[in-house]
Amino acid sequence: MGNAGLSVDHAALAALGREYLLAGHLIDRAGMPQVISRFGRDAMTEVAIEEWMGASPVYTARTRHALGFTGDDVPDVFKAMQLDIGAPHGFMDFRYAVTDAHHGEFHLASCGALMDVEPLGDEFVVAMCHHIEDPTFDATATATNPRARMRPVHRPPRTPAGRHPHCRWTVEIDADAEPLPVPDAATRVARSLAASVVLGPDVAPSYDGRFDPEFRLESLPPAALDRALDEVCLQGHLLAHSFLLAVARRWGDGAAREVGFLQCAGVAGVVATRLARFLAVDSGADAVADVLRLHPLLRPAGYVSADITRDGHDILLTLADGPALRERDGWSWPALLASDPSAGAAVVDALAQGVDPRARTTVAGPRTWRVTVDPTATAAPEANAVTLTRFSTGADYVFRT
Repeated sequence: MGNAGLSVDHAALAALGREYLLAGHLIDRAGMPQVISRFGRDAMTEVAIEEWMGASPVYTARTRHALGFTGDDVPDVFKAMQLDIGAPHGFMDFRYAVTDAHHGEFHLASCGALMDVEPLGDEFVVAMCHHIEDPTFDATATATNPRARMRPVHRPPRTPAGRHPHCRWTVEIDADAEPLPVPDAATRVARSLAASVVLGPDVAPSYDGRFDPEFRLESLPPAALDRALDEVCLQGHLLAHSFLLAVARRWGDGAAREVGFLQCAGVAGVVATRLARFLAVDSGADAVADVLRLHPLLRPAGYVSADITRDGHDILLTLADGPALRERDGWSWPALLASDPSAGAAVVDALAQGVDPRARTTVAGPRTWRVTVDPTATAAPEANAVTLTRFSTGADYVFRT
């Protein structure tokens, strides 16, 4: 990924990886309020199921290949989960236990996603912890072994109230079980350029040995950590692609575009604020430029070709030709931005103002935007899409070291 804007320090890069995992998890927190407001809670559940069943088998297969764990047992299922945007470290506090190659379990000592939806009532909790997780957990496991099954021991709604751990699941591989088919949604997502893009030369297998239940990104050697961060950013693009496909299939391209721009803006702004804190940058054009260079919306470089340059006191962001702009169906965030420069400016505005609310974005060309930070300007009000995304406790989550 080049580590642009970040000292090549292994610990700092691992910490950035945790930010990227959480950024991917926040994609739903940006998109689902838009679906609920237009189409209702039941529609949200349907979209979430298709979205995760479409993306997770595809990116799980990529991660397994990238880091060299290609077995088909329970420890390999868990390894993939440890590098999944659905399970960002700490925020989703997964704890794993392996009994043998075919049996294991995990529990969530703390579930940030539950903390987000529990205040909304049991109907939302059941939608997430039952209706969505049942098919999507198994779909994720199919990328490792189609005979793997994840089954709840207990899960929310929490009875008694405040129950810990928040949930507990078993994972079993039954040689006599009927193999689960590849989900139709995953077949559709697998046709995308994001699914097959090459992010550089292969790295030496780095997590092909014993499963580590206490795995941290710091455990990976430098080249593998670099690749892991690229893959995590790509997971976010695959999830967004799957989300947009699911919306377009139900309500048409216009609805997908409308919801997609707002989803992109919401997560862009929240993640920009988190990255500014991570980099310990305060405000001003240099701070905005540093965050742009690291923002997962514009990474990995093998998928998104973004040029960030200074023009006097301003910043120019240009989306150059690359796989993200050439998706066959047009469903990628960068393709959305390029398709409507004015709407794209609103997304770039949300991102830049997440760093400095005095930033203003204007269209400077077909795929180019100018960001100006005027020290005398008044702070812009936060975009509604960003405010909705900040509903998630992940917006302000602090990683424990």
